[in-house]
Amino acid sequence: MTIAFYGAVPILRIFDERLARDFYVGWLGFAWDWEHRFDAAAPIYAQVSRDALKVHLSEHVGDGTPGTIVFLAMTGIRDFHAELQSRPWKLYSPGLGPAPWGGLCMDILDPFGNGLRFAEKT
Repeated sequence: MTIAFYGAVPILRIFDERLARDFYVGWLGFAWDWEHRFDAAAPIYAQVSRDALKVHLSEHVGDGTPGTIVFLAMTGIRDFHAELQSRPWKLYSPGLGPAPWGGLCMDILDPFGNGLRFAEKT
């Protein structure tokens, strides 16, 4: 059988489902694909996505460490930046600048301290 890898799905720790929905869906424009809880009082585990990008969000202790940075390769970063500027996030206004490795980069911190490094190689 041929070995094949299909990309990574980062798991980011969150602490408040409503704030996560507001940030990832309301501001970044991701879809809330699905969620799972073992029971009504259990922490949530969910997937958000936008195009081919998938990110898992977890309230479970031990799933991810706040402060982690994930590198998110993309195209259309100027348009994405303009989209975010058109509907400002109450706590954050990201900049767009040159990346040291070439191209453009936009670093965003989510409300839980996770770093989202959107990058486009030009």
